[in-house]
Amino acid sequence: MEPHHQICVLLMPYLLVQAINSTLKAFLPHHLSIYVVVPIVFAGKRAKAPEFVFLAHGVDIMSAMHVPFIFRSLSSLPFATNIILFPMWPFTLLVVLIMWAISKPFLLSFCHLRGKLLQSWIVPRLGFMYFLPFAKDGINNQIEEAILMADKIGVKVLSLAALNKNEALNGGGKLFVTKHPDLKVRVVHGNTLTAAVILNEISQDVKEVFLTGATSKLGRAIALYLARRQIRVLEASPENQSLLVQVTKIQAAKHCKTWILGKWTTPREQRWAPAGTHFHQFVVPPVFEFRTDCTYSKLAAMKLPDDVQGLGVCEYTMERGVVHACHAGGIVHLLEGWTHHEVGAIDVDQLDLVWEAARRHGFKPV
Repeated sequence: MEPHHQICVLLMPYLLVQAINSTLKAFLPHHLSIYVVVPIVFAGKRAKAPEFVFLAHGVDIMSAMHVPFIFRSLSSLPFATNIILFPMWPFTLLVVLIMWAISKPFLLSFCHLRGKLLQSWIVPRLGFMYFLPFAKDGINNQIEEAILMADKIGVKVLSLAALNKNEALNGGGKLFVTKHPDLKVRVVHGNTLTAAVILNEISQDVKEVFLTGATSKLGRAIALYLARRQIRVLEASPENQSLLVQVTKIQAAKHCKTWILGKWTTPREQRWAPAGTHFHQFVVPPVFEFRTDCTYSKLAAMKLPDDVQGLGVCEYTMERGVVHACHAGGIVHLLEGWTHHEVGAIDVDQLDLVWEAARRHGFKPV
């Protein structure tokens, strides 16, 4: 493909979106983004609003091309670095920078489950941007705009993905529900189910675990839950449980064969794990699987119920039909008809309840 054709392929969907939005702006109450405008244009009438939205973001330049309006065939497979993507990297970078400057959240994919329309929207930001101090307000504004739009069109549950619910960014979504106390849409981070998935991966006969990232929302909930099960937790935040043992060096876990990683762990640090260790993890991005004599879990995920329909794309590196646990947690929130916001700290008392609800609705661990 010629370079100028590659540019057209990348820019065409985005420019089409902007053209449609600009044309209809005068006829709509507010500037609606693509996830509302497209159904109005092509269906000839106002389409049914989604009942659930998963608000995600880009990861990096390469994975930004893993979308159905660029490579439909590749997006139907789990993301992996593909040689055909390298020539398009510079052009994708250009598009990403343009979108950073002027784009709004947009529709990525959709499916149906038990008569309910489920959509995934994307905040036009990549992972590294969330660690730029000057980008914080802009990202929160994008998330807030998506939440308010979802509220306006009648979405029942909006689930925040990955860094969109970062504690330092917006307190796990608490910022938005505090600022807008009259929201009808329920905002959830889905981390309750994420924690439950990780906990249910751990063998029943485990007596001791080593935990990194113990002060995070997930780490705290996991540590407290394990302590309740009389499991000794190393490097947990010192709450008030005698079984939570704070350690200052990773070497303290050299005899522990169950590691739960909540922050990046280098290959050098992984060397302290004894042979046969299993690494569970909730760190983004996942750690390098450096140890050939150990085993690694993937990021917490669940398989969607068998009756899901219209699923044409894969969620990042997941198999088709498999979603991150926080995504599944938001769907469970919808199916259960829960009316509370799930933001801020994880309620440890809800872990078993959410897990049982997910299993009852047909979600399966992977």
